[in-house]
Amino acid sequence: MNINLFKTVKSYLFMTIGLFIFVFSWTAFLIPNEIAGGGVSGLASVIQYATGFEVSYSYLIINAILLGIGFLILGKGFGFKTIYCIAVAALMFKFLPQIPWVSDIDDKLINSLIGGTMSGIGIGIIFLQGGSTGGTDIVALIITKYREMSPGRVFIMCDLVIIGSVFFIPGKTLEDVIYGYIEMVSFSYVIDMVLTGNRQSLQLFIISNKYAEIAEKVTKELGRGVTALDSMGWYSQTESKMLMVILRKTQLQEISAIVKDIDKKAFISVSTVMSVYGQGFDQIKGGKMIWNKKQKES
Repeated sequence: MNINLFKTVKSYLFMTIGLFIFVFSWTAFLIPNEIAGGGVSGLASVIQYATGFEVSYSYLIINAILLGIGFLILGKGFGFKTIYCIAVAALMFKFLPQIPWVSDIDDKLINSLIGGTMSGIGIGIIFLQGGSTGGTDIVALIITKYREMSPGRVFIMCDLVIIGSVFFIPGKTLEDVIYGYIEMVSFSYVIDMVLTGNRQSLQLFIISNKYAEIAEKVTKELGRGVTALDSMGWYSQTESKMLMVILRKTQLQEISAIVKDIDKKAFISVSTVMSVYGQGFDQIKGGKMIWNKKQKES
């Protein structure tokens, strides 16, 4: 019970930190320079630029409409955390502007990049804890639950329309839209790095005369499968086995230590793979495969 309580408190603490980073990026870098962004916060900022209606209020109203979708599709746990994030974010949008500090950088390009980067970091932290700030965050989590699509790509599709609407605000020009798109690209890139950085997979080819000992130790200590492929060194004309291992990026140091401990002369080739499906990795997602499965069952 104490462990569960600790995990819960830790999760909400990290979400609060992520929310602060996210909202601060808006109140300190984006809104003071009237730079548009994506998501509900971006839409709320566009409304403020056009009408003067405060971001905190429009943020709450829009999210109240969208929040029910999270309850229905993503579960009650998601909904509760989302309510917390929306409420805290709205309060921060209300009170953080009262802090007497905003960016004193005159270049809107730099403010767009900094704002987008900080916003992506904040949202990434929130997502890692199973939370959401609502709006297009909900859309992104729903789509990535059923489809193999990065959250950043979902945000881009939604944000193109939101940021483009700035062009229709009197006094705004195409330049303002471009700055918003710069913020969008920065945000999307950073959030993908935060969410998928530690989940990236690597493919290793290991060439060693002690391949059996290496394979045995990798299987037992890392719990990863090893495939032994027939190989022949062309220079030595010696037949042997080459090991192929797929593992997470975070396990690279461990397997390197295992190989070097057994055979310091071993040759290791490391390459990044885009997607890995199967036991111990991701599950295949996609409407077509789900449809085929149902067809077979019928």
